[in-house]
Amino acid sequence: MEENMDESQSQKGCKECCDRCVGSLPWASLIATILLYMGVALFCGCGHEALSGTVTIMQNYFEIIRAPGDTLDVFTIIDILKYIIYGLAAGFFVFGVLLLVEGFFTTGAIRDLYGEFKISACGRCLTAFLMFLAYLFFLVWLGVTAFTSLPVFIYFNVWTMCQNTSVVEGANICLDLRQFGAVTFAEEKKVCTGSEKFFKMCESNELDLTFHLFVCALAGAGAAVIAMVHFLMALAANWGYLKDASRMQKYEDIKSKEEQELHDIHSTRSKERLNAYT
Repeated sequence: MEENMDESQSQKGCKECCDRCVGSLPWASLIATILLYMGVALFCGCGHEALSGTVTIMQNYFEIIRAPGDTLDVFTIIDILKYIIYGLAAGFFVFGVLLLVEGFFTTGAIRDLYGEFKISACGRCLTAFLMFLAYLFFLVWLGVTAFTSLPVFIYFNVWTMCQNTSVVEGANICLDLRQFGAVTFAEEKKVCTGSEKFFKMCESNELDLTFHLFVCALAGAGAAVIAMVHFLMALAANWGYLKDASRMQKYEDIKSKEEQELHDIHSTRSKERLNAYT
């Protein structure tokens, strides 16, 4: 009988521990962090490989040569974009950790363990600052999504031309890189539909792979935008909680102060009555 009671108590204790652990998790911030990391990883990985594929296509089929020295050409711009991708990956990894930690400290169970940290002015300022950063990065990712849609549109047109070679065979349609600003107007780097280079480019794996990599990068940027919206909603809810908790704390302080004053008045009167009787 005692063993059954001990077993039931242990099961109850494990259940309470699990409920406490599950209740202490900031699910909104956790889901937004996972979505942000997935989006950033997808955008950075696929974007980096898509840029490398673009370099291969321009060198093999358009015969563009990297300019010597420190001349700013299309290859230098692609290298700069790769470094920007590296910075995005590192920066948003740190930003996601900060937002997740903020979500943990706002959760009720964690707040009870570490005290009323979030009700202080420092906690409110931190949440307001993170809200500002989240809104700013939301606009940044909107711009990144719009910018990533440009190569997707370009590669989609080229990929469609390759898929319909029988339709465009009679027409002399050319892909001129001067139209996209990849080369100067003095250079004539183009591939026409009837040329051998065009058919080699369409039959190669670089074009198809690069196009789908840019599509995946666009999907990753869209996922990052959705994650920033989730973070904004979570931070706005946390800010409302902090505002209400701060007011409640002020009310409790005033109430305890008034009760202490009433207690002091009653104790003083009791002492005066006792002195009067004596």
